[in-house]
Amino acid sequence: MASDPGTRRAGGGLTRKGAHTRQKIVAAAADLILTQGVAGTTLDDVRTEAGVSSSQIYHYFADKEALVRAVVDYRTQTVVGDTHEPILTAIEGIDGLRAWRDTIVSTQEDAGCQGGCPLGSLGSELAELDHVARHDVAAGCARWEAAIRACLHGMRDRGQLVEAADPGQLATAMLAALQGGLLLAQIERSVRPLAAALDVMISLTESLAPPPQPPGDPAGQGG
Repeated sequence: MASDPGTRRAGGGLTRKGAHTRQKIVAAAADLILTQGVAGTTLDDVRTEAGVSSSQIYHYFADKEALVRAVVDYRTQTVVGDTHEPILTAIEGIDGLRAWRDTIVSTQEDAGCQGGCPLGSLGSELAELDHVARHDVAAGCARWEAAIRACLHGMRDRGQLVEAADPGQLATAMLAALQGGLLLAQIERSVRPLAAALDVMISLTESLAPPPQPPGDPAGQGG
């Protein structure tokens, strides 16, 4: 199949023009898949949405499965890398976790609770159909969980959580609550279950704060 010579460098890498065209195709596919699902989205749909030719799509992607895997990578970056990681990295305490929760809930409100989690919904649809894509979604979720875990480790290191607190276990439970809350919000078209799931996990985290020191008895000084 003929390809556009202006989209690849001599060494095989993409030119700026090629990278832009590929990204346009992936973003169009991601938007369609979020609303129509993987099974309900055809390459012809993507071609129309992206405003490209069929030959351009096949220039970058061997088949639909290859495009879907690129969509998984795209969603991992936009959802985790561009959105949640920066927020979680900046959190310094419980108030920051609550602000993160508020951002998630307000985003779903703005979307009318439609679509669910852009990354998690891919996992639900692909888990039994494409094990390579499932593995990629799992890696994206692991990256998300790692960002939550790092946030909670920071809180424990600053003495905001007791030493016995397990950031890894808390992070797993928090991501599970988030994903379950997003699914129920999508089904009910209400943020109520999402807000409740996150509120319970944040309250649990807050309960792991060390007890306040009595006045006149600074930490580290004996009586």
